[in-house]
Amino acid sequence: MTPIQKWFASLAGIAVAVTIAFQWLDRPISTFMHIHFPQQREFDALTHIPDPFIPIAVLIFVAIGLYVLSGFVLSKAPATALLCALSAIVAEATKAQLKYAFGRTWPDTWIQNNPSFIRDNVYGFNFFHGGTGYASFPSGHLSLTGAVVSVLWIAYPKFRPLYALIVLAVVVGLIGANYHFLSDIIAGGFVGVSTGWMLTAMWQARQATPLKT
Repeated sequence: MTPIQKWFASLAGIAVAVTIAFQWLDRPISTFMHIHFPQQREFDALTHIPDPFIPIAVLIFVAIGLYVLSGFVLSKAPATALLCALSAIVAEATKAQLKYAFGRTWPDTWIQNNPSFIRDNVYGFNFFHGGTGYASFPSGHLSLTGAVVSVLWIAYPKFRPLYALIVLAVVVGLIGANYHFLSDIIAGGFVGVSTGWMLTAMWQARQATPLKT
């Protein structure tokens, strides 16, 4: 199976997983967490793991850009850091567009009096609605985490157990705090992994011929 075939097969599998979660898992999980884990502080802490990724990504991009403009050649470590930074930035932009396109309401009310499943029994998609109250799908936290982890997963495979632990921690935090439905998390993870995978493939397939001749 070629890489493009693998990606489309993965997309089909994710679509099925999201549909199953949307129909049968999202609401029971959200209700269970709301009833049994009303204190969110421990879970909330886990959701902040990817918070510094974007500021760090911008700094890495600028620093490595200046490094290359100075005439230096990138070795594996700075090249990987650059790909992580670009992947985070692209994933952040992509998830913002998808959130607007899908317009999904949140599991619980926690930002600007947003309508939610727990408080208002509001559940579903409102395509191209816009607004912070309609931005649950896909999860930006998982998009960002998956974007960085997927690059590292390919570049430094011996640390994969650590990467998996980081992703698991963010997932537990998001579900435990009732910040996202399971289907949001599944879709967000796919967005992030796709971004890292594609950017790494682009880097590996780059041509030696410079753009300027």
